[in-house]
Amino acid sequence: MNLLRGLLEMELIGISTRQSLACRGKHTLPDMRNLRFALKQEGHSRRDMFETLTRYAFPLAHSLPLFAFLNEEKFNVDGWMVYNPVEEYRRQGLPNHYWRITFINKRYELCDTYPALLVVPYRASDDDLRRVATFRSRNRIPVLSWIHPENKTVIVRCSQPLVGMSGKRNKDDEKYLDIIRETNRQISKLTIYDARPNVNAVANKATGGGYESDDTYHNAELFFLDIHNIHVMRESLKKVKDIVYPNIEESHWLSSLESTHWLEHIKLVLTGAIQVADKVSSGKSSVVVHCSDGWDRTAQLTSLAMLMLDSFYRSIEGFEILVQKEWISFGHKFASRLGHGDKNHADADRSPIFLQFIDCVWQMSKQFPTAFEFNEHFLMTILDHLYSCRFGTFLYNCESARERQKVTERTVSLWSLINSNKEKFKNPFYTKEINRILYPVASMRHLELWVNYYIRWNPRIKQQQPNPVEQRYMELLALRDEYIKRLEELQISNSAKISEPPTSPSSPSQMMPHVQTHF
Repeated sequence: MNLLRGLLEMELIGISTRQSLACRGKHTLPDMRNLRFALKQEGHSRRDMFETLTRYAFPLAHSLPLFAFLNEEKFNVDGWMVYNPVEEYRRQGLPNHYWRITFINKRYELCDTYPALLVVPYRASDDDLRRVATFRSRNRIPVLSWIHPENKTVIVRCSQPLVGMSGKRNKDDEKYLDIIRETNRQISKLTIYDARPNVNAVANKATGGGYESDDTYHNAELFFLDIHNIHVMRESLKKVKDIVYPNIEESHWLSSLESTHWLEHIKLVLTGAIQVADKVSSGKSSVVVHCSDGWDRTAQLTSLAMLMLDSFYRSIEGFEILVQKEWISFGHKFASRLGHGDKNHADADRSPIFLQFIDCVWQMSKQFPTAFEFNEHFLMTILDHLYSCRFGTFLYNCESARERQKVTERTVSLWSLINSNKEKFKNPFYTKEINRILYPVASMRHLELWVNYYIRWNPRIKQQQPNPVEQRYMELLALRDEYIKRLEELQISNSAKISEPPTSPSSPSQMMPHVQTHF
């Protein structure tokens, strides 16, 4: 039943056939599954079943809790312990002489969609931060996401400046970005990557937003990355769904796929992340990344760039931390983008932004098959439970909302499931390389539709057989576990024998020492 908590829409269809099937229910799920139930005419169970499914599929519309708050599963690992921001920043070598940790947002008063703990320039006081917040959309000020371990250039994330049509200035914001630049004495310019198309950024001025002008931010260079907004991405994925279900037209497959523009959007996101990673790894500039509000395209770019630069994030634990930090903690609007338990599937806020990020990660794993500790099943499990509401990991829009709802106390973490059985999610080809930077090829020739995810539920497509190497790997793991178990049993048996007291001799001959003679 918890599968249906990720339902998009339900439809009741009345029919009349020779088989006396009087009612049929159609259920569309966000992972492109279409479930159909057919009920016989006798009795009135069909209406009861439909109403029951509706209530539990869309609990918010019926004043019911999400399934995650009813789930009482127990695991031997607590997934909520995976991410500790202080430990993660310490791993990066922070704080240092140029960057400090601040708890100015511990009550979420500075920015209600940011985490309680932030890393900011040492020279910027908390009062400076408050003044800067007034000039950034949703008060999402520039804060550090990642620092290069050697050249000390940084990736900073934020939202757009509130320039407006009149071209307003804010000296505190301009000074603050200059302080960020000066945290590394080796660079002369700060690079700002605006994820939006130029025309969209200009249009945002009409609603009070905008971008950093060269005329006012003298020591910064601005580049637009041409990544489209949530509405374009939503329509693109709808087109993908239309070409993979219920029928796939083989004769027009390539042109149909091209018409969705899905892979073009994947290309633009990857290209933008590559630019961020390359600029930081070169040591030539620190980077500021933003879109409009800094919780959609910004999260895609920072997390993908960090994945390319930092091999730690390519481990299972590291990737979980990356998702917790850049997406969950920094306020990607999961509730709005996914619509957990909400029957309004046509809401304009719905968009597959996180799915698109995972797709980009999958594209990278295809190009670098030995670089990631996790396998495809790991990524698909994350996406399945993105919608399922079985776990509390992706509930609500921000950290402050999750704290108010006591999510970590009342629900189970997805990482509990995964970390309790890590072998199932491991890549058998993984080779740990600490200093390796990944630069994927972001051209259409090297990108492909993720068939195992998008087309897995089409009944007309023969399911792919498991990878024989991965299958053999799992068999060997099972053998290993069996031998380890036998070894432990033997050790216990031997230790029990050793601890037994020696038995007393039962006859005088046994008490006599054995004397060897030559006779």
